[in-house]
Amino acid sequence: MSNRALLEVIALDAQDAIAAQAGGADRLELVSDMAADGLTPSRETFGRIRAAVDIPLRVMLRHADGFAAGDVEALVGAARGLRAEGAEEFVLGFLDAHGDPDLVTVERLVAELEGCRWTFHRAIDRAADRDALRKQLADVPGLDTYLTAGSPAGVDDGLPVLLAEASRRGEPGYEPRMLIGGGLRLDHLPALRAARLDAFHIGGAARPLGWEAPVDAAAVRAWRTAIDD
Repeated sequence: MSNRALLEVIALDAQDAIAAQAGGADRLELVSDMAADGLTPSRETFGRIRAAVDIPLRVMLRHADGFAAGDVEALVGAARGLRAEGAEEFVLGFLDAHGDPDLVTVERLVAELEGCRWTFHRAIDRAADRDALRKQLADVPGLDTYLTAGSPAGVDDGLPVLLAEASRRGEPGYEPRMLIGGGLRLDHLPALRAARLDAFHIGGAARPLGWEAPVDAAAVRAWRTAIDD
């Protein structure tokens, strides 16, 4: 089994996916509408991307900007359609008005996913109590990853939290892998790697010309090289 650190790249379409894989991405997070910070892509988009690349795909389940679930039945329908299309991994995460995990919605979706692996995304960075959230979600099936910057403001502010949580690896609620993303820069990597963190997530960093431009394979390759050093 490889010990290589994981590099996940946001992809909006098949062109992004092909470039990300060519640059050395291990996995893609599939989203639409980055103006709303990443929403659920269509079944058709998933199908085109799945046909274009052979690396794992994690598909966002989120229908509106923010961390409230909104129309839960619409989310369930999207999950069902994506599963029918062949999706096997997902990204989701919802908070209630108090900043606690919306367990009703999470468990409703997880039941629809029928054992698929999934990431609880950066809603953790907006939680009222990160430690409590982790413990409340500890027994939810399929959760194997937290996407986190350690702070709503990004990795610059969240680095101490990330390092502290890395030191708790294996404790109840801290078994899922930490996937670091949100304002992540190359100069953050030495401290994160020294803490034995081994999963990294990039979006804008893979697009030097901005979100209106596609993923750049050379930019992804620069991250792949830096992570592997």
